Amino acid sequence: MNRPTAFAHHRFLGDKRTQQVYDLDEVTDEDALSVVLDELMASDAFLCFGPDTLAEARNRGYKLQKV
Repeated sequence: MNRPTAFAHHRFLGDKRTQQVYDLDEVTDEDALSVVLDELMASDAFLCFGPDTLAEARNRGYKLQKV
């Protein structure tokens, strides 16, 4: 799986529509995440977090989605 180039140095990527966050370093099903990322990039409803931690994503109301 290739990370989106804009997020090459980020671990967590959030979906603004569903308030879910994806951990790009801990992937169990690369094919499923690839489909999710393609759809997410096409929607322009994504964001990264600063600092790039799960705690910051949760602080903003996002829940971890394992793929």
